[in-house]
Amino acid sequence: MNSRTLVLIALSLILGLGAAFMANNWLSARLNAAPDDNMKNVVVATLEIPFGQMVEAQHVTLVRMPQATVPDDAFDATDKVVGQIATFAMLRGDIVRGARLAEHLGGSTLASLIDKDKRAISVRVDDVVGVGGFLLPGNRVDVLATKKVGNNNNAEAETILEDLRVLAVDQTASTDKTQPVVVRAVTLEMTPEETEILVKAQTEGKLQLALRNPLDNQKKPLPPVEEAVAMAAPAPVLQAPKRVVRRSSSGSSAGVTIIRGIDVQATKVQL
Repeated sequence: MNSRTLVLIALSLILGLGAAFMANNWLSARLNAAPDDNMKNVVVATLEIPFGQMVEAQHVTLVRMPQATVPDDAFDATDKVVGQIATFAMLRGDIVRGARLAEHLGGSTLASLIDKDKRAISVRVDDVVGVGGFLLPGNRVDVLATKKVGNNNNAEAETILEDLRVLAVDQTASTDKTQPVVVRAVTLEMTPEETEILVKAQTEGKLQLALRNPLDNQKKPLPPVEEAVAMAAPAPVLQAPKRVVRRSSSGSSAGVTIIRGIDVQATKVQL
């Protein structure tokens, strides 16, 4: 073996070692590289989460998304959403947002679905009042009140409350049913002022629920409770002052005393 061959072998070894060293450094740099600053961890739903459902670990997972596409109220860890209550239905792949969750502070899950400035009240219904069984949690309804007028059989109906959210039907707060179900009670969410109007209307007549389109959020302003009570109060009946006549006789003449209210007048008449 001549010297030229030895030089070529040595050069090949050097080049091979150099290439291996460079490849090792490049691979180590890629493995130890910091995550891209433009990406962010986001919690998304892996299963459909119905309205009123408590979020469990199998319902969510963690994915990385560009920061520009992540909502401000998104979560970056699954343990931050597990145990909370879904206030809106979420589909598979939806980003889990704070606006769609409510913290469960104990008691029934229904209590966690109520806004902090509102109340829940149940209304007894039948297959007619319950819109043929098509009411489901999350729907929006109007409340109509019917009462008799006067002594005849005439009746009048009026929409007393509008755009109320259905929290539960009977004892169910989930929306996993799609077929009509006849229920006995519907729980509605409303303000304290609206609860007073509803309870008063229940004692005066019958109630009817009207199902609303979810895109229709227009409603007339609610009258003050004092004004509504004053309008419903019957007008006072004015009674005419009683006329009291007292007669007294003495000889051929008689005395007559006429009382009108607080006025007293005595008159003598001949018999």
